[in-house]
Amino acid sequence: MKNIVVIGAGTMGNGIAHTFAQTGFKVNLVDVSEDALAKGMKTITTNLDRIVAKGNLTEEQKTATLGNITTYIKLEDAAQTADLIVEAATENLDLKLKIFRQMDELAPENCILATNTSSISITKIASVTNRPEKVIGMHFMNPVPIMKLVEIIKGYSTSPETFTAVYEMSKTLGKVPVEVNDYPGFVANRILMPMINEAIETLYNGVAGVEEIDTVMKLGMAHPMGPLQLADFIGLDVCLAILNVMHDGFKNPKYAPNPLLVNMVTAGKLGVKSGEGFYDYSESKKAEKVAERFLQK
Repeated sequence: MKNIVVIGAGTMGNGIAHTFAQTGFKVNLVDVSEDALAKGMKTITTNLDRIVAKGNLTEEQKTATLGNITTYIKLEDAAQTADLIVEAATENLDLKLKIFRQMDELAPENCILATNTSSISITKIASVTNRPEKVIGMHFMNPVPIMKLVEIIKGYSTSPETFTAVYEMSKTLGKVPVEVNDYPGFVANRILMPMINEAIETLYNGVAGVEEIDTVMKLGMAHPMGPLQLADFIGLDVCLAILNVMHDGFKNPKYAPNPLLVNMVTAGKLGVKSGEGFYDYSESKKAEKVAERFLQK
């Protein structure tokens, strides 16, 4: 596999495109507008500049990486010679099914279709294509250029050949692939999201404040980031969507999202990307200031 298409130039998509391009793959990056593509490319350039500044990449390698990426607003133009397409659109089932129908129609017959979904069934996504044996999950972690883990998720019909090809290719990206079966939340989010939800429940019940909860988990459990800070970083809307998928998939009340999380998403308090979540990011992207609503009186 040499020719890669990445659908979505947002946080995950531009990180995936960056990672493939820096490893020498030719990448066609697709999004719905030139503005979205320009924003994605700006992020990739900024992140490459950081790597160069740290001495881990040369200017020549940076230039080569950017030269490996071509942007498109039409999938039919980008997908003609694709060996692998990685979908990294918003975590919305209807949208992903629509995109996979298009991918299946436009991509070459031998092309593998992958999704970066963090919770949605690979089997469900594959069911709308005529090549379910070539559909697989590649769940990268954010920030993609730095985080080593990739969950490789097999749908019910994913062939051994497809799995092996994607698993081995992930190693060439400098990643550590982990084989996972297709159940709601996979491994990472099946364990992580209930912890985040329980941290929100602890805050909701007045057991402790935002900083106190995060401090306990950082200092007591050696987590690099507290669960409430991590929720803000992921995006509270994304956390809610994943919990809803697991709650619907397992029909188990332990996955039901806390009412505080639901209200915050409804109010548009989504974390870092909206400027406020459990912390206030109006002055810094770091979790240095607890949002006024959660300041203990």
